[in-house]
Formats: sequence, structure tokens, C-alpha cells
Amino acid sequence: MNRFQIGIVVESTGLPIRSAIEQASNWAVDGLQADGVGALAASSLGETGRREFKNLLRSFNLELAAIGCPLRRGLDSPEDQQKRLENIRNAMQLAYDLGAKRVVVPLPKLPEPESPAANTLRESLLALAAHGDRVGTVVCLEAGLDDAAKVKDYLAAYDSGALAVNFDPVNFLVNGHDPLKAAMTLTGRIGHTHARDARRSTAHAIPEEVPVGAGDIEWLAYIATLEAIDYRGYLTIERTLGAQRLDDLAASVRFLRRFAPRPGK
Repeated sequence: MNRFQIGIVVESTGLPIRSAIEQASNWAVDGLQADGVGALAASSLGETGRREFKNLLRSFNLELAAIGCPLRRGLDSPEDQQKRLENIRNAMQLAYDLGAKRVVVPLPKLPEPESPAANTLRESLLALAAHGDRVGTVVCLEAGLDDAAKVKDYLAAYDSGALAVNFDPVNFLVNGHDPLKAAMTLTGRIGHTHARDARRSTAHAIPEEVPVGAGDIEWLAYIATLEAIDYRGYLTIERTLGAQRLDDLAASVRFLRRFAPRPGK
């Protein structure tokens, strides 16, 4: 069995969920990450709806890799904190019920110790960690704003297996960090990954997102690093920019299949 599975982020397709599922099946990927909003919001899917959605995925030979939890305000914001945490907890239960057992939540830039924002962030993560330990769902915090060593040290203060990192190499690249070193530093902490790429140019101060394999991420070395740290899970392709995102996603799937061929291929 492959160490890695290939997935796509539904929102990158720009398609409704049913159409995105059909498109993903045509690309022969293994699974999907989808935001827990709209038709896939926890409040929209009762027990029957959750069972039917799992059956729909199964009929296309797909599984749910993770639920995304976009936030209007960060986990370090006291405004509407309890409502925000309740929404994430609901998404965590939904992820468990749908078989993903992972939710992707943005990690804000780590605040100064003992600041009000630091206290709020700690309260939020303690609450989510306790809930994750109870229901069996991992919160994968999308990092990259801070150096990986700082993130590692910060998460070490939480005695919970329910807090991990969602690793996106481009997040580290655009913030001036080496993605390969960052992945190695976060050994044992990576619970999910996004596959994105970006390219530096003289025309843009910040590396510009491009299809996977067309940028500055050294994919052979990156995949080897993930293997070295014993990451086993999804390479979930995300494309946030571009006028031809479906074509770009298809090209990215073909590129990553070099490293994770389907069984029998």
C-alpha cells in the first residue's frame, strides 16, 4: 500500500460538492478535503444525511480526507470565542462521523507570551484538544506564519494527541522559511498536508502560486523528507489562484502520481 494518498481540496475546483466529487473521481484521486459549510455544514447533515454522504463518496471510490474550518477571526481572538469553538467542535464531530477524523483550522501567528491573545489562543486550543481526545478527531493547525521550531515548541506544551499541524510547504516558503527543514523539524506533529507550489520571480516580492511541480518546491526532496519523518497520509492538492484551476488541479494530480501511483499502475 502507498505511503501517500492523493486528494484535492473541493473549494479549489470552484464546483458544487456533487460536481467536485464527480470530477475527483474522473481524476482517480483517493479523497477530498471539503469545508464544513453550506450543504456540508454540521447543522445541515443529520444522521441520515451523514450516512448518505458517506455512501455517495463510496459510490465514487472516494473518502473524506479532512473537513476544513474557515474562520472569520483567529483562535487568538476573544470576540465570539465560544461560538467559534462550538462551530469547530461540531465540525470535529462531523469529521469523525464521516470517517475523516481530521479538521483543518488556521493557526494564527503565535502571540507574545502572557499577552491577552496568547491566553485566548491557549484557552481555545485546550478546549479543542480536550474535545478531540474525547471524540477521536485531530485538529490539524495550518501553520507557516512562524518558524517551525517555534510551532513545535509551542505545541509541546499541550498534553494531547488531538493537536497536530496541517503542513503546506508554500505557507512556509512565502514566509521566508525552508519547507524541507520545517517538515523535518515538525517530525511527529504533521497530521495532514496540503500540496501547493509557488515560484519566485523578479516581478513579485512574494512567491506566486503555480500548479504543483511548476514552482520552487523541490518535490523529490520534499517527498523524501515526508518519508523520512514517517508521514503517512494525504497529499491534498490546493489551488487558490489562477484562471484555469481545473486544468491546474488535473496537472497537479498527474505530477504527484509519480510519487504515489495507484495500486496496480
